[in-house]
Amino acid sequence: MAASIAPLRVIGPATTSDETAEHEAHAPSAPAEQVSLKTWITVIGSTIGAFLAILNIQVVGASLADIQGAIGAGADDGGWITTSYLVAEIVIIPLSGWLARAFSMRTYLLTNTVLFLLLTAACALTHTLGQMIVVRALQGLAGGVLIPLAFTIIMTKLPRSKHPVALAMYSIAVIFAPSIGPALGGYFSDNFGWQSVFFLSVPPGLVMIAMLWYALEPSPRELKLLREGDWLGIVTIAAGLGCFETVLEEGNKDDWFESSFITRLAIIAVVSIGAFIYVELKRSNPLLHLKLLARRNFGLGTVANFVFGFAMFGWIYLVPLYLSRMQGYSSQEIGGVMVWLGLPQLLLIPFIPRVMRSVDARWLVIAGYTLFMAGSLLAADLSDDFSGPQFLASSLVRALGQSMVMAPLSMIAIAGIEPELAGSASALFNMMRNLGGAVGIALLQTFLTKREQFHSAILSSQVTLLGQATRQRIAHLVDYFMSHGLSDSSFAYREAVVAVGRGIRHEAFLLGFSDTIILQSAVLGLALVAAAFVRKTSNAPVDGGGH
Repeated sequence: MAASIAPLRVIGPATTSDETAEHEAHAPSAPAEQVSLKTWITVIGSTIGAFLAILNIQVVGASLADIQGAIGAGADDGGWITTSYLVAEIVIIPLSGWLARAFSMRTYLLTNTVLFLLLTAACALTHTLGQMIVVRALQGLAGGVLIPLAFTIIMTKLPRSKHPVALAMYSIAVIFAPSIGPALGGYFSDNFGWQSVFFLSVPPGLVMIAMLWYALEPSPRELKLLREGDWLGIVTIAAGLGCFETVLEEGNKDDWFESSFITRLAIIAVVSIGAFIYVELKRSNPLLHLKLLARRNFGLGTVANFVFGFAMFGWIYLVPLYLSRMQGYSSQEIGGVMVWLGLPQLLLIPFIPRVMRSVDARWLVIAGYTLFMAGSLLAADLSDDFSGPQFLASSLVRALGQSMVMAPLSMIAIAGIEPELAGSASALFNMMRNLGGAVGIALLQTFLTKREQFHSAILSSQVTLLGQATRQRIAHLVDYFMSHGLSDSSFAYREAVVAVGRGIRHEAFLLGFSDTIILQSAVLGLALVAAAFVRKTSNAPVDGGGH
C-alpha cells in the first residue's frame, strides 16, 4: 500500500524554488514521514535498474577486444558496439519522463526492464557486427530509460526527509557500477567467455522485475500526451544528441573535423540542439522544462554533475588505457586495480545520509570535489615504476571524494522542484552527467594524443645522432644486441636506433598521461566553483509535508 504523503506545496510566481529551499533551511523539522514497505521496494527495485544499465556499459567495454574478435569486427568498426548503445541511451533519456506519463510509470518501466534483459541476452547470440550494433542500439533504448526513471521515482514517491537515504542508494548505482564494471567484465570474459558478460544482468534483473511488479502502484495512462506531444522538440533533441554523441565517440579516431562524416554530424548536432532550445523555451508545455536550469541550485548542481561525469568516466577511461599500454596489464588485472575505486564507495555511501543530518550538504560537496582533485593528482607523477599498486592511494582518496559528492549534490539540485517537473529535472540532471562523461572521454583522448605528440617532438629535438649521449646510448645498445644473438653490426645499429625511438615515444606517453591527469583535475575546479555558489538546503520537510 502506498505511503500517505502530503502533497508538496506548489511554488507560485512570486516565490522561486531557490527561495523556498532557503526558507526550508530555517524551517523547524517536522516528525519524520512514514513510508510504506512497498514504496521502499519500488525505490530499491528502480535503483537496481539504474545500476544494471550503467554496469552494462563498463562490462562490455572491458570485454570489447574479445567481442570484436569473436564477431569478426576490426578495431575501428568494433567501437560501434559501444557507440550504438551510448547514442541510443542519450537519445531516450530526455524522452523517458514524457513516455512514462503517457504509458504510466508501471507499464513503461516494467516493459523496458523486460526488453533490456531480453536484448542483453540477445547480444550473446549475435554472430556479426551488424547484428551486434542493431541489438546494442535497441538495448540502449531500453536501458537508458532505467537511469532517469529511478531518479524520478525517488523525487515523486518519497518525502524530502527520506531523499538522503534514497539518493545514497542511487549513488551506488551511479558511481559504484562504473568502478566495479571493468573488474567484473575482465573476470567473466577471461574465465567464462565474452558471452558471459551479457548474462550478468539477468539474475538481478529478474529480481528487479519481481520487486516492481509487486510494489510499483499502477497509475493512469495519459495517452493523449502522444497526440499533444512536443514532436518538434523530440525530433530535434534526438537528432542533436544522437549526432553529438557519435561525434564525441568517433571523433578522435577519425581525426575530428578532418573527416567529412564527423563534420556533417557536428553541423547537424549544433543546428538541431539550437533548434531544440529555441522550441522548448517558446512552448508552454515543452518536452523538457529548460527554464529549470535558471533556478540557482538546480542549474549550478547540473553543471557540477556534468563535471562529475567528466571526471568519473574520464578516469575510468584513462587508468585502464595507461595500465594496458604502459604496463601491459590484462583486462582482469586492470579490473583488480579499478575495483579499489569501487569497493570503498560501497562501504562509505551508506554513512552519507547520517552525515548529511549534521553537515551542510554544500560543504560535503565542496570537500568531496576537493578530495576528488587531490586523488587525481596523487597519480599525476607517472613513471615506469608507477603501476597498479601505486594507484591504490589515489583510488582510495577518489573513492572517498566521489562518495561525498553524489547524494548531497543530488539533494541540493532537486530541492524545491515541483512533482510535475520531476521528469524534466531527472532527465536534465542525468543527461548532463552522461554528456559530461562523453565530453570528458573525447576531450581527454584528444588532449592525450596532442600532448604525446608535443612531448615526442620536444624529446626528439634533444636527441640527435650527433649528440655524445645519444652515440653512447646507441653504442651500448649495439653491444647488447650483438651479445644477444645478432651477428650483423649494421642490423644491430638499426635496432639500436629503433630502440632509442621507442624510448622517446615511451617517455612522451608517460608525460602525456601525466598532463591529461592534471587537466582532468583542473576541470574539477569548475565543479568546486559551482558548489560554492549554491544556496543552503535542508532535509527537513516543508510544513510537515513531503511530496
